[in-house]
Amino acid sequence: MFTGIVQAVGRVTRSDVVGNGARIVVDAGALGLDDVALGDSIAVEGCCLTVVARDGNALAFDVSRETLALTAGFAVGAPVNLEKSLRLADRLGGHLVQGHVDGRGRVAAFAPVAGDDGRNWRLDVDVSRALGRYIAQKGSIAINGVSLTVNGVADADSATRFHVNLIPHTLAATTLAALAPGREVNVEVDLMARYAARLADVAG
Repeated sequence: MFTGIVQAVGRVTRSDVVGNGARIVVDAGALGLDDVALGDSIAVEGCCLTVVARDGNALAFDVSRETLALTAGFAVGAPVNLEKSLRLADRLGGHLVQGHVDGRGRVAAFAPVAGDDGRNWRLDVDVSRALGRYIAQKGSIAINGVSLTVNGVADADSATRFHVNLIPHTLAATTLAALAPGREVNVEVDLMARYAARLADVAG
């Protein structure tokens, strides 16, 4: 379990095909590794992965075919948001994030908020209608592992578009500042929304 508060930005340095999946190696950047051991969970660009090897500041993870099909951002050279798993004594600064990416979204627009001197940016993302049913205004969402608040959401015929606001700290401390229209992002909807929708389906 994670909070969606990014602790460091790393970089993918290697990716090798292993069976139907891949083994990726990530330079952990400024992430503190003193308490990281083999078998620990790390959120990498929003995806919960298990540390399978470590060499200095480099962490290796095995990524399954299912994970590769649902996620984006693991190409060699790509910067990645990193967060160590939540301990019971930690503060919950964002929201409860499982690291189970629900699917990919596509950036529809990314621009400074009008009249704000370029400090805050608005990010619009399109997702499938199937995923959009779990997204609500003022609800929580994780984009590339970053906990954000949904400021607005609208459904169209084939997609749902939602938008969030990115403050200067978020832009400086995560990979989100490098986004551009057309880029794919990893999206995890709020945990409670999944269960609420499932209960509604069963009751109906």
